[in-house]
Formats: sequence, C-alpha cells, structure tokens
Amino acid sequence: MKKLPLILSIVALAGVIALAIVDLTKGNAKNPAPEQIEASAQKGAIVYFNMDRILAEYDMANDLRSVFETKANSINQEVQRRVNKFQKDANSFQDKLNKGLMTQSSAQIQGQKLQEQQASVENYANQKQQEILEEQQVMLNQISDAIKTFVDEYNEQMGYAMILVTQGDILPAPVVSGNAELDITDALIEGLNAAYVKEKGKKE
Repeated sequence: MKKLPLILSIVALAGVIALAIVDLTKGNAKNPAPEQIEASAQKGAIVYFNMDRILAEYDMANDLRSVFETKANSINQEVQRRVNKFQKDANSFQDKLNKGLMTQSSAQIQGQKLQEQQASVENYANQKQQEILEEQQVMLNQISDAIKTFVDEYNEQMGYAMILVTQGDILPAPVVSGNAELDITDALIEGLNAAYVKEKGKKE
C-alpha cells in the first residue's frame, strides 16, 4: 500500500477562512466623534457625504460589526479545531505506517477513515465560510437600508436637489473636492446615531 501523504489542503483552507474573516471584519475601529454640526447647505443644493466616515462613526454599524466578528471568530475557532484534530490523526497514521506498526489491511481501513475525515472537515469549512459570507451580506444590507431610509427622510426635510455619496481618502470619488458647506456628513452621523439610540430605547 502506498503511504498516505500528509494532507495540507485542509490547512490551506483554514488559512483562507481566517484571512477572509480578517478581511470581512476590517474597518471596525471607531474614529473619535467629530464636533456635531448642522448642515449649512441651502435648499435645492447638491450635497454629499463621506460613506467611510458614516460606516466608521455610525453606532449601529459598529454594533452590527461587533456581533458579526464574534460569530465569525467562533466559526473560525471551530474550523481550526477540526483541522488540528485531522492533522493530529493524519500525522499519527503516517508515523505508524512509517514504523511498520500496522498491517496492510489495518492501514487500508485507517486510510479510508482519514479520507472520509478529510472530506468531512472540508465540507464543514466550506459550509461555514458560506455562512460567514451570508452573515456579512445581511449585516451590510441592514446598515445600507438604515442609512438609505434615514437619508431619504432627512432630505424630505432639507429639500436638497441631490445627495451624493463619496468614498476614499487619497482621491475620493465621485466628489474629489467640494465646498465644505455642501458636506453633510456630520449632520447625518448626528442624526443617524440619534435615531439609532431612539430605536434601541424602544426595544429595551
């Protein structure tokens, strides 16, 4: 019987999941809240806000990210535990095989069990990675819906001709540069957080 090689695909898969979790949970650091001011743009103006700042300073976004990170880290730990268990079993099998401590029939049976274990761990890791992606999408949808709903209601009161959203630090797009009086980011952050506190109060 051919020696069963150490199976590294599981380890690689676990690494991918770990990196995905880190990538999905980036941006959770909350920036210090700026001085909250009223928007000074006039009715009918075209205004804009910075989405990066909204996502960093909106309390609801930070709370949802915190919940997501907890779930993602818990999933990653369980995947890693199963990977480690498989590695230990595979190494033990390989060691016994190298030392001639197993009969050919026993080695065949144990080798088949390890292959089944590998498939089980791979399936579990893939399933959990998909769950993480779905959890992230739900989180993003909740944040996006809350922001869009608030911005629509806000504009009903302010009567702006158009509200643009910009992102990026070095060369933000689509608003590369604009009059500071047209930037309503501070007003939106203040309003979003106030609305979130009010909504949380209703649920408690």
